[in-house]
Amino acid sequence: MDSPESAADIPKFVESFKGQINLAEVKYPLEHFKTFNEFFIRELKPGSRPISSPECDNIAVCAADCRLMAFKTVDDSSRFWIKGRKFSVQGLLGKEMCSNAFVDGTLVIFRLAPQDYHRFHFPVSGIIEQLVDIPGCLYTVNPIAVNSKYCNVFTENKRVVSIISTADFGKVAFVAIGATMVGSINFTKKKGDHVKKGDEFGYFSFGGSTVICVFEKNSIAIDEDLLANSSRSLETLVCVGMRLGISTKSS
Repeated sequence: MDSPESAADIPKFVESFKGQINLAEVKYPLEHFKTFNEFFIRELKPGSRPISSPECDNIAVCAADCRLMAFKTVDDSSRFWIKGRKFSVQGLLGKEMCSNAFVDGTLVIFRLAPQDYHRFHFPVSGIIEQLVDIPGCLYTVNPIAVNSKYCNVFTENKRVVSIISTADFGKVAFVAIGATMVGSINFTKKKGDHVKKGDEFGYFSFGGSTVICVFEKNSIAIDEDLLANSSRSLETLVCVGMRLGISTKSS
């Protein structure tokens, strides 16, 4: 995927996902990309992903172009979607990063498919407090695996856990999870950075990948249409910057 020869696969890849990759949004023309992976981690033209209510930090936005599932509580997520016997927020975040406020918190899953724009962005504004790498496997994150009672892809896969400290939502855990063929998770921001919702946070190299955000208990009201779809085990197609929900902490 990183060899010059791999660039020949780019037009075929675009054709195989005809209608699902909008080349008009891509920052550079196809001939600009020297390898397949360069295209896979492509940037978009400025303005391609408008940010909902950009001046209102009490409104959270979607972190990726993806299929989204959102649940008021972790219990809801395991009832409607995640069937792994051992799934827990502590297992997802790791003991050091998991506070009691996250244990019964609100869970949002952003599942990226190969054809998607593979850069992920901040759903909230704040400061990156921590950034911790957790080694693991590279299992697929497709719904069949997620819904298997025998597999715990979210707690066994390689992932990087970050904690974003915000004025409106308290602490927000942002988990970037590697999946099949994803050798690396790359970040364009670092610990201590002040960030604005919608800012780019990083990108996944080739393969399907997932971001999970965990909000502290009773800190966010997820938009009802997203919750309704998720309660029926339906993923919602969303883009970076679309509205996710509003803070219940701010007055």
